[in-house]
Amino acid sequence: MNTLPETAPAFVEMAHKIVWAAVATVDKNGRPRTRILHPIWQWDGEQLVGWIATGPTAVKQAHLKNSPFVSVNYWTPTHDTCVAECRATWVFDNETRQIVWNTFLNGPEPVGYNPSIVPAWTSPTADAFAALKLEPWRLRVFPGTVLMGQGGSVLTWQA
Repeated sequence: MNTLPETAPAFVEMAHKIVWAAVATVDKNGRPRTRILHPIWQWDGEQLVGWIATGPTAVKQAHLKNSPFVSVNYWTPTHDTCVAECRATWVFDNETRQIVWNTFLNGPEPVGYNPSIVPAWTSPTADAFAALKLEPWRLRVFPGTVLMGQGGSVLTWQA
């Protein structure tokens, strides 16, 4: 098992190159549902936090009320994969939503973007805009080169 300081930077680097992730939640009957979302990750040397700018749909809210855990899975055609298993928390306060909006607006390419491209997101305080905070309890970074027998190493961390 690796340490968080070993694993988190490699996770962020791979996740930010891939950009889009399959994010799975679980409904009240224990059935998974996956959607494609666009997280951005912040590593400060001690703590890793992810943010998703998203619409607080009834389905997402019900799933996260049932179980506040998500699986965030990235993949490329070269079989680079990384996964974050996280506690997810809705954030609706205006100050945090503004911070998350600006994090995406000023984020590095290719993960940064202008949230106002989503028609319903007229501002960070729009009812259709929410922030989902991701706090990982497990990370796995698996370079495709390992799968292809070309070297590299798998990194795994768990709280």
